[in-house]
Amino acid sequence: MNLLYVDYFAILVAALSSFMLGGIWYSKALFKNAWLESIGLTDLDLQSANPKLIFGGSFFLVFIAALMLSLFLGKDASVGESIGTGFVIGFFWISSSFGLSYIFEQRPLKLFLINGGYYILQFSLMGLILGIWP
Repeated sequence: MNLLYVDYFAILVAALSSFMLGGIWYSKALFKNAWLESIGLTDLDLQSANPKLIFGGSFFLVFIAALMLSLFLGKDASVGESIGTGFVIGFFWISSSFGLSYIFEQRPLKLFLINGGYYILQFSLMGLILGIWP
């Protein structure tokens, strides 16, 4: 698919959905405490980070991911194909790649499940949005 024919508004919405999912997924309501414990950081460490770099960089990266997913899906993908493709990318490509690193880095299984689960949902959600977009 050509970059001229993608729906940039749909990509923006898909990227925003991913960004918002991350805000919920890594919040105190869900996995923040377990995530912080698994990576060895505290709330104080997060407060000393540069929010412009973290949130600006994160949004740029999810926008690129949504753009590439849109190009990969093409303009004629059905909703089912789009969600399924997002799930396959999140589960089999991203999570399995993280799994390899986590095994060698001896990271906790809990961290793998938190991060892997996020990426599976992230790409499935972006696939849903791109699939239902007119």
